[in-house]
Amino acid sequence: MSDREDIVSFPLIHKGKVRDVYDLGQSYLIVASDRISAFDYVIPTIIPNKGKILHKLSMFWFDFVQSVVHNHIITGNFESFPTRLKQYEYLRDRSMIVKKANRVDIECIVRGYLAGSGWKEYKKSQTVCGIELPAGLKESSKLPEPIFTPSSKEDGGKHDENISFVETIRRVGKDVAESLRKISINLYEKVREYSLTKGIIVADTKLEFGFYDNQLILIDEIFTPDSSRFWETDKYEEGKPQDSLDKQYVRDYLEYVRWDKSSPAPELPENIVEKTMKKYISAYKKLTGRNL
Repeated sequence: MSDREDIVSFPLIHKGKVRDVYDLGQSYLIVASDRISAFDYVIPTIIPNKGKILHKLSMFWFDFVQSVVHNHIITGNFESFPTRLKQYEYLRDRSMIVKKANRVDIECIVRGYLAGSGWKEYKKSQTVCGIELPAGLKESSKLPEPIFTPSSKEDGGKHDENISFVETIRRVGKDVAESLRKISINLYEKVREYSLTKGIIVADTKLEFGFYDNQLILIDEIFTPDSSRFWETDKYEEGKPQDSLDKQYVRDYLEYVRWDKSSPAPELPENIVEKTMKKYISAYKKLTGRNL
């Protein structure tokens, strides 16, 4: 088992569903574990090497979108880490040293296609997170234009909740809210356009931002199978759920076994773990053109 609870002897200041954040003094160390979450719960079964895929793909995207917005990366290269960290081989290819940004407590979600909770809402009200959409859309339909559907960013086991743009303004101010929306959509459109050339549709994604030196910067992970829906273009078919290269496969399994989403999550069987791992690896290879 590669998911470790006691990786380094530095203060653990935040244990997320997947990432652990350590205080290095002038910077943070963020470690991507092999844990996987679904429906705001951490699943007790790990996905081997998942953290490495998340880290490597995020580093690829941070470099790709740096012309759009600055980010929190100091280094994600283990060989460039301080000597005091190099004794922890586990950190290689799954961790990054980052700036100490002040996180904006908003999940910045951009949707380009109708899927998941958005599709469920649309069927009832022809809206997604309160945003009115044209009639006649089907499951997995491409939206006329990407929409910004923020949610709250909750810690301590609480569930994130969809919030309106008006509520976003109330929480962070008009200028910050408008910047979050503009930058998020610009990032999504840039990555979606590139990904299509690699045979991947980015259906939606989740982004996080923070302030560093009074500047809004991109933090956490970006455009990974944990934070995005990836559909293969040659398999895409409007009007039904897609066979995606992301953690939707795990969500679908949990729905299939009728987990109540309130009691502790069940273990994943070996075949689900293996298939999930293959999907993550496939997404990485297709998008980057690199072997893991």
